[in-house]
Amino acid sequence: MYLYSLTLQRATGAVCAVIGSFSGRDTRKSAASGSGSTQEIAVARGSTLDLLRPDPETGRLRTLLSVDVFGAILSLAQFRLTGVSKDYLVVGSDSGRLVILEYSSERNRFDKVHQETFGKSGCSRIVPGQLLAVDPKGRALCVAALEKQKLVYVLNRDAAARLTISSPLEAYKSNTLTFSLTALYCGFDNPVFAAIELEYAESDRDPTGQAANQAQKILTFYELDLGLNHVSRKASEPIDNGANLLVTVPGGSDGPSGVLVCCDNFVLYRNQGHPEVCAVIPRRADLPAERGVLIVAAATHRQKTMFFFLLQSEYGDIFKVDLEHSGDTVTELRIKYFDTIFVTSAIYVESSSATLVETEEGFQPVFFQPRALKNLMRIDDIESLMPVMDMRVANLFDEETPQLFTACGRGPRSTLRILRPGLAISEMARSMLPAEPIAVWTVKKNINGMFDAYIVVSFANVTLVLSIGETIEEVSDSQFLDTTHSLAVTLLGEDSLMQVHPNGIRHIREDGRVNEWRTPGKKTITKVGSNRLQVVIALSGGELIYFEMDMTGQLMEVEKQDMSGDVACLAIAPVPEGRQSVQSVSAAPESLLFLEVQASVGGEDGADYPANLFLNAGLQNGVLFRTNVDMCSEGVVAIAGDALRIFTIERLGETFNETDIPLRYTPRKFVILPKKKYIAVIESDKGAFSAEEREAAKKECREASGEAENGNANNGDPMENGDGQEDGAEEGNTFPDEQYGYPKAESERWVSCIRILDPRSRDTTCLLELQDNEAAVSICTVNFHDKEHGTLLAVGTAKGLQFWPKRTIAGGFIHIYKFVDEGRSLELLHKTQVEEVPLGLCQFQGRLLAGVGSVLRLYDLGKRKLLRKCENKLFQRTIVSIHTYRDRIYVGDMQESFHYCKYRRDENQLYIFADDSVPRWLTAAQHIDFDTMAGADKFGNIYFARLPQDISDEIEEDPTGGKIKEDVDFFSHLEMHLHQEHPPLCGRDHMAYRSAYFPVKDVIDGDLCEQYPSLPADMQRKIADELDRTPGEILKKLEDIRNKII
Repeated sequence: MYLYSLTLQRATGAVCAVIGSFSGRDTRKSAASGSGSTQEIAVARGSTLDLLRPDPETGRLRTLLSVDVFGAILSLAQFRLTGVSKDYLVVGSDSGRLVILEYSSERNRFDKVHQETFGKSGCSRIVPGQLLAVDPKGRALCVAALEKQKLVYVLNRDAAARLTISSPLEAYKSNTLTFSLTALYCGFDNPVFAAIELEYAESDRDPTGQAANQAQKILTFYELDLGLNHVSRKASEPIDNGANLLVTVPGGSDGPSGVLVCCDNFVLYRNQGHPEVCAVIPRRADLPAERGVLIVAAATHRQKTMFFFLLQSEYGDIFKVDLEHSGDTVTELRIKYFDTIFVTSAIYVESSSATLVETEEGFQPVFFQPRALKNLMRIDDIESLMPVMDMRVANLFDEETPQLFTACGRGPRSTLRILRPGLAISEMARSMLPAEPIAVWTVKKNINGMFDAYIVVSFANVTLVLSIGETIEEVSDSQFLDTTHSLAVTLLGEDSLMQVHPNGIRHIREDGRVNEWRTPGKKTITKVGSNRLQVVIALSGGELIYFEMDMTGQLMEVEKQDMSGDVACLAIAPVPEGRQSVQSVSAAPESLLFLEVQASVGGEDGADYPANLFLNAGLQNGVLFRTNVDMCSEGVVAIAGDALRIFTIERLGETFNETDIPLRYTPRKFVILPKKKYIAVIESDKGAFSAEEREAAKKECREASGEAENGNANNGDPMENGDGQEDGAEEGNTFPDEQYGYPKAESERWVSCIRILDPRSRDTTCLLELQDNEAAVSICTVNFHDKEHGTLLAVGTAKGLQFWPKRTIAGGFIHIYKFVDEGRSLELLHKTQVEEVPLGLCQFQGRLLAGVGSVLRLYDLGKRKLLRKCENKLFQRTIVSIHTYRDRIYVGDMQESFHYCKYRRDENQLYIFADDSVPRWLTAAQHIDFDTMAGADKFGNIYFARLPQDISDEIEEDPTGGKIKEDVDFFSHLEMHLHQEHPPLCGRDHMAYRSAYFPVKDVIDGDLCEQYPSLPADMQRKIADELDRTPGEILKKLEDIRNKII
């Protein structure tokens, strides 16, 4: 068996991010030219490093570069050397190396400036890379591990202005955990780094646990002496044990320096030799007393005369923090509720952003009520599938390509997403037409017009002309011939229009004059190609006629050419002045490619060329056909059936078009009902209120609008934090759950529901809320021997499930539902209590298999409950997945991978005949064939477990394509060459990364192979020569296998 591994959808969840000017464009020049911000955002998504830039006009984020580093990115930081106009990017990863990257805007790639090795590879707690801090002046950086090790590097530049880096300076302290690391503003004094640490040496030596309970976190300051080239612990001070995050306070002329220490429920200001200043973090009024408030992200915003901080809590609330200070002395720390958005992994304030709205000063009460956005406005967001809880591939819409159904998100941001290969669009307008059209064009009145003036729609025997203005309406005075269908409509020259129809060419001048060219004899025009100055038509019989526009604006016939047969396709590309070319082909297209050409100023011939979008078609006879795609600045005009549609493309470069169906709670699992093509989803959340309770709480909140922000009476005035609404928010819905999250309930409480939905209409046909603190954990469809009820739905639930301080459960249940109303609704037949959590359910030979804790049990349907038939108690941990095929049962254990079982009907016994020799923490499983199971573990590994042939009862043909030896040989050698010639960007060894937990075997890394197009041309040719192929053949091979997978 050989496998080809290829990522279809890259990771979308952001691990960390940093903002900076990595392109190095001068900000003042950019502002003068009106190009807006030059700041970019570097985002780490697993092993992918993305570089994003906000659009200066719309504010939407545009991806400049996305590169797979083949390593786990743990941290990012940016710095700028004194006198340099661009920022460098520092990457901490699991490679055991510190990598400094420089972005090259000319080549649109990251160049590796320095790579410093300091430890072993892998995510070890004693290998630095998890924490990064850079001196604000760019003179030094500190990279730290979670335990013990800290290394400091001195940064400088040589005479040629190249970055130089010193040997590492050690700042080790054994038996010490590091929670957060930052650098202080020290001007041009020695750099100082601050860290939250916890020493555990005494806790290890104390078997009673008393020392562990008394362990104290400390705030430690490390100073780098640039003169002595030495790092020393300058000070250590005890801090609150809830401290988890450090935020640097501006210093010098901007502020008092020091750090903000974010603790559980508090924010502290600390600096060497300065007394502690404390402020309480405001709490939501409905937050249970047992829950604290923890800061998870922070940003600093600096202006010429002031600065402030934005801190976000784990509930999504953002607080504005400012300091009252005189010189280096801080007298007061103020915290004010700012706004609420969804929880982030990193938050930044762009330096070019408009000044944020100031909130009034004064005492901030301890309690507050979230409100609609007041100080922030959402400009753009990038959709994320994180986390994907479950996935199925099925063709429920009878389309050419199957759809991917994924259960994504958690809490109020939970969705069921339908993924189709293609681009997402937003429909701007839709108008029904009197018949089904055959073509559509948009055209300007003159070349200097900013917008198109007409939409021309061609039907089988007529042409419809629509005028574009504030509304789109039909016109009759456009001079276009409307009694026949049109073959082409375009702008000619500077200000004249052309319509080509089967019987001739209609040339409409700016002054209204119309020139007609008629076809000779009984011939008709079949194909046409044109640009702004040239027209080529093909007549029936295979005759080509070429026209040019002369200096007076007349369209003149220049030349004729007879072809050997009828012309199938015809196009003429736009060419510079003095050059003309015609392309005529007579074959059907094999493949299509959209290619966007950026605008250029002052090319090789001194001419300026506008941006264009071209459609390239590869024809069966080997000819490349290219044509210009007619687009407008606001969208694309298209016809679909008998409708005229205007739409915009959301994001170019995406692999899938997503359709979202919102869910109530976090989706756990779902099944597809194939006959009715419905989907059954189970959802559950811990520590939350039910939907009815949330609505009642919102109603009470609205009724209490006469109370002030802290709950005290305010003479009937509206609540301060409840009087504003985000644009587009519905009246009476001032607290959208997607933005603010659900109100928090007691931690031991569960809410759960079962949903039946129709993916075609995206409507929920049935929604059942579970009661008695039950949470749905597993689901399957089952057909029992008793055909009375037909297909039934089995749902496993857990009651009172708790994970801390130890795992406990009040009981488990298996619910059996029957489908009513043609599968649109559910009706409970009965539920059966079990002693453990039933995490796995599956149909098997007219009965129900259930994994109840570590027991595999077979049930039959009874009148009042399920009837236990037999069981096997020999599984070691917890059963999480069950698959069946013929008489075999494939059981996935939470910690022990797969077990292969059989059911002996004559003995009514389940027995295990094979298991995986390697223990794995199983997170997903899929049956492949009679002997093979595919699994994924919690460390990110995908593996295949196959039963040896001498043990298997039956051997079937391998369906994975492993016998295609030619492809295996080609891609294996391509992977080998890329492994040698193109090492990963962050210094991680590729094979070591893929084999971090278990050695890779018989799997070709498609992601590495797809790095080939990004190589320099000479390196592409070198690798192609080694493989006895051309670069074009290799690119075609990569494209073919990707298309085969999609």
